[in-house]
Amino acid sequence: MPLSWIYGAVMWVRNKLFDLGILRQVEFEVPVIGVGNLTVGGTGKTPHTEYIVSHLCGSYNVAVLSRGYKRKTRGFIVANSKSTPDSIGDEPWQIYNKFGMKAKVAVCENRRKGISELLRLYPELDLIVLDDSFQHRWVKPRISVLLMEYGRPVYNDRLLPLGRLRESAHEINRADKVIVTKCPESLSPIDFRIVTKELDLMKFQKLYFSRYVYDDLRPVFPDECRFTVNLGSFSEKDSILLLTGIAHPHYFVRHYRQYPCRKKVEHFSDHHHFTRGDINRIAEKFRDMKGERKVIITTEKDAVRLVHNPYFPQDLKPYIFYQPIRVDFVAGTYEQDNSLETDLISELHLDSSADTADAPDAVWRSGYDSGPDRGIDRASVDDGNTAYVGRESQRYVSGDNTYPSASHTATNTDYRDRTAAEIDDDGAYGPSDGNPHHDNNFNHEDYD
Repeated sequence: MPLSWIYGAVMWVRNKLFDLGILRQVEFEVPVIGVGNLTVGGTGKTPHTEYIVSHLCGSYNVAVLSRGYKRKTRGFIVANSKSTPDSIGDEPWQIYNKFGMKAKVAVCENRRKGISELLRLYPELDLIVLDDSFQHRWVKPRISVLLMEYGRPVYNDRLLPLGRLRESAHEINRADKVIVTKCPESLSPIDFRIVTKELDLMKFQKLYFSRYVYDDLRPVFPDECRFTVNLGSFSEKDSILLLTGIAHPHYFVRHYRQYPCRKKVEHFSDHHHFTRGDINRIAEKFRDMKGERKVIITTEKDAVRLVHNPYFPQDLKPYIFYQPIRVDFVAGTYEQDNSLETDLISELHLDSSADTADAPDAVWRSGYDSGPDRGIDRASVDDGNTAYVGRESQRYVSGDNTYPSASHTATNTDYRDRTAAEIDDDGAYGPSDGNPHHDNNFNHEDYD
């Protein structure tokens, strides 16, 4: 408890310094959408970032900027065909692999420098999406999107290390839009009202509810695959090995309860880099499994790392598949009149009729679309708390303009498996021991 108090006090002081303008935020002329959460991992930031990009990149020039968590490089890097999960991070690589032909994807530890460098290289950009940015207050987004898991609401959580909150639940008031993620298949009107009442959002904030849709399984190694998998045809005589390296695998595991086949779970920590020993253990477990038909099923994020893993055995490549997921917003939810993408376009004043390829400056830069000073260098414009950076300046308001070389290799982290814990029937909506901070733990026993 005292550690949580100390941590909470530190975060309160930090946020107050930003609120008072002592620590100054930078707001860029090009609209920035920030996607983040109040808790430690697992709310679905990457799928929701992909949702935003997928609905906007067809009409606008969009870039995604991420920190590139657990990559083995440093500095600003723009993703290209030679990028790997090691060089830019698994989640940015996943986004690039899907949208690299339509959107720019870059990584940088310093978001201000990253945005400025993106605008210098690609002045035609209409919009930048920041991944995992809610605590990164040095950049002030035009619209802040906050994610919260339906089964792990922030109003029932506690600050680290006692709980999973990165900062006080009251900081939800900084968000413009709140998305309750990973909702069950069906929600009753009373469920919507309970969550809405508990969150008690401000009038300017808008609330959404979303869920995951599980698409057909796809091979991790398409060139090696010899068959397709229809789990609906699997029986008690067949087996699947569920392989996860994500923050909260309960939802993933829960999805496969509907199938009668035998199941085993092999779980690793979030963003885990699979070693030779890990791969050998996975291979041994799969080969020891009994079943007329048997396959390995992993998450899309884990597939990103496995497809680049030099230790994965050739004879197992035809038998490993990944589970694609996509975000679907629950229709008819409380006060949800428009879709998220429609609201974003409307509130950012993005001009859908503009020819973004030929005339990028015809598309709005929110709040400065008219008047004699449109397009001027706004690096020195100050509202007391926020400094604005325009296209022409591409300068930083504070800090130095240099950053480490992209070729610099960071020290490897010691990746270790989490402590094992029992999977229980309520695992998808809460940990078995009642402590939400312990929800990453799985045993490696049969799971039926």
